[in-house]
Parts: sequence; structure tokens; C-alpha cells
Amino acid sequence: MAVVIGLGNPGWRYRRTRHNIGFRVVEEVARRHRARFRRSFRTAVRIARLDEAGGDVLLVEPQTYMNRSGLAVRAVMAEFDRGIEDLLVVVDDVSLPLGRLRVRREGSDGGHNGLKSIVEALGSTGFARVRVGVGGLAAGDLIDYVLGKFRRPERPLAMKVIGAAADAVSCVISEGIEPAMNAFNSMDLAAPEAAAPGGGLS
Repeated sequence: MAVVIGLGNPGWRYRRTRHNIGFRVVEEVARRHRARFRRSFRTAVRIARLDEAGGDVLLVEPQTYMNRSGLAVRAVMAEFDRGIEDLLVVVDDVSLPLGRLRVRREGSDGGHNGLKSIVEALGSTGFARVRVGVGGLAAGDLIDYVLGKFRRPERPLAMKVIGAAADAVSCVISEGIEPAMNAFNSMDLAAPEAAAPGGGLS
């Protein structure tokens, strides 16, 4: 079983913000497979379940707010008896420009509060992640930036990035981390004539 965690904040106030792009990616994966999210009050998450790739795939949205994401992730991993090798986290990254992705086998929290919470809760940095670029802040407050919505000219590119990140998630699950890194880490959707590689669970 793969456990795919999309990071974000619950509630309509945050729905379209840069910080919630992790939610939007797992929702895109669910949409493609006609899977529905259901609220689990016991573990403070929303979960959609796919029967794909030779086993179950859980798509998870923590409902604990970003800086307490680790509490929900730890509860889900315990409930379904999954190890850290089964975990894939989808997260926004302000250090990457909009249009870029980074698939990583493991790594530090990079100053991201959601990742920091997960690392603290699990006691390890050894989980895979898809970092989705939302960068572009030249000046101003970083918190206001990530909790702000994409500007109108950015929205078409943001939608392409969400689709590409969903492809990357599917690639990690069906083919593994190395093929996903090779396919997506050099991609720049902001470049002229850029096209995301296709992907799908099989």
C-alpha cells in the first residue's frame, strides 16, 4: 500500500492558496480515478482509496493545519500499519519557481512547517516527496505569499503544474522513485513549448 499525503490547510479560506497545492495534486489524482474523499474523524484526515498498481493506494489530506501535519500522518501510518518506505508527501516549495517539480527519495524539511512536523512525528527524513514549485516572490512577506492565491496570469501554469505533479505521483507509485526523478526533475513547464510527460497508475 502506498500512502500519498498532500499537504495543505483545511477550509475554503485556504482552498486556492499556494500552500495548498499539495491538496490540489492529490485531489487531481483522485479525480482521474473517480475516487471520493471521506472524512476520518479518528485520524483527522480526509482519505480517498484507490485499488491500483497491484495494491491499495491511500490519498490523504491532513485536517490538522499545516504545522501539525505530522500528527495526522503518524496516526494514518499507524492505523494502516504502513512503514516510512510506503510514504510519499506532496508539498509546495517556494524555493522552486512555478513550473518546476522535484521528486526526492528523502531530504530535510527545507524550512517547510508541514515537512518539519512530519519529520518530528516520524523521527525520520527518509520518506519520498514531490516538491511542487510555487516560487516567484521578489519582495514582501513570505507567509502572506504562500497563503495567497495564484495571480490570474499564473493560473493556467498552476493548473499545468498540478497535472504534472499528479503524473509524478502516479509514476512514483507505478514505476518507482528513480524513473519519476528522471522524468520530472528536469522538466520546466514555464518554458516555451513545454509539455508534461504523461503518467498513470497501472
